Amino acid sequence: MLYLASKSPRRQALLSQLGMEFELVEGSVVETPYADELPEDYVTRLARDKSAAGQKNVAADDIVIGSDTIVVVDQRILEKPKDFDDLQTMFARTSGRVHQVLTAVAVRQGQALEQVLVSSDVYFRSVSALEVQSYWQTGEPQDKAGGYAIQGIGGKFVTRIDGSYSAIVGLPLYETEQLLNRFIK
Repeated sequence: MLYLASKSPRRQALLSQLGMEFELVEGSVVETPYADELPEDYVTRLARDKSAAGQKNVAADDIVIGSDTIVVVDQRILEKPKDFDDLQTMFARTSGRVHQVLTAVAVRQGQALEQVLVSSDVYFRSVSALEVQSYWQTGEPQDKAGGYAIQGIGGKFVTRIDGSYSAIVGLPLYETEQLLNRFIK
């Protein structure tokens, strides 16, 4: 059986696009970077930890997917905004600039583990303070890494991407399917 260790409706919808049947499993972990942990290492560790947490709740021969996505600018991790002031700070860093969206996927079956990290560059147009305020009022940025959803209203701030659109949304389809093919014969 295939399990997804995620509460994210975006990841669930993306995994459904691969045409595989799956169920959800609890895979919660503490999402706090270690001191001096690089963003790439942090997001990869979270994906691994989520798959391991999920594996504890299923049979040893079940397959568990764990994934995490972070937004990074100037090697600084932009988590979900705590409040409007936090969102303003995030947009001050990303407005008119390029930033990275890192998505890691870990697939685990018993002790076997395969993982991948996908990095995508996202280019933002300049965003005014009034636009940030209006965007906050939509409610969309509150639970999004980096304070925006490319697949939603926040997509209007994006001028270009170099990388994987589905990874930016939350689960890189191509890479996830490649990992799963190593387990599903």
